Amino acid sequence: MLIFAHRGASKAAPENTVKAFKLAFEQRADGIEFDTYQHESGIIVFHDRTLTRRAREPGYLLDVPWQSLTEMDIGDGEHIPTLTETLNCVPKDKWCNIEIKHLTDVDSWVKDVKAAVQQSGINAHKLLISSFNHHWLQAIALRWPEVKIGALSASYELDCTASARALNAYSVNIALDAVDKQFVQTAQQDGFNVFVYTVDEPRDMLMLNEWGVTGIFTNVPDVALNVLSY
Repeated sequence: MLIFAHRGASKAAPENTVKAFKLAFEQRADGIEFDTYQHESGIIVFHDRTLTRRAREPGYLLDVPWQSLTEMDIGDGEHIPTLTETLNCVPKDKWCNIEIKHLTDVDSWVKDVKAAVQQSGINAHKLLISSFNHHWLQAIALRWPEVKIGALSASYELDCTASARALNAYSVNIALDAVDKQFVQTAQQDGFNVFVYTVDEPRDMLMLNEWGVTGIFTNVPDVALNVLSY
């Protein structure tokens, strides 16, 4: 079972920062997951629409100029990273899941991500793109058919792989609260990998491993690796 560090090793370091990403790989995570917004000046790595929780500043992320964003302290002296800075933290043999929180122009997004992938030298075959907005994923897949798509969901739908089939996805990325063993079996029988988020309790880690899920997203990759004896 693959262990993805959710927003990096975010229990031990500020989430979605270079420090959290580097620590995740020091803890031997198989990959990292992080959130992105398409800013008018590029792709920025951040989770919230507002700056209040992380930067302790008023206002909305996308209202702030790029230079100011990249200089903000979001904990432990860490700054909000760009996509390129984040990908530069990823070893060539590791996985990377980019979750899209905001996107306005698909063509420029694909161009910018491809440029960042090439510049960083990461393994493009271990790049996974996910979002709750499946319209964005469909548009990306049309322009970049070789990239892996993760159909992100917090619901156990009546037809649980309908979106994944429509997207020709690589995986179904499903919330822990929505998944059960039957879901995993159905998704795998339909040809999809199954990733589950956010899994921080050892009991859940062991259960999902027994069910044969492809991987989990966790804030504590070191705990997961220890529990699973990897």
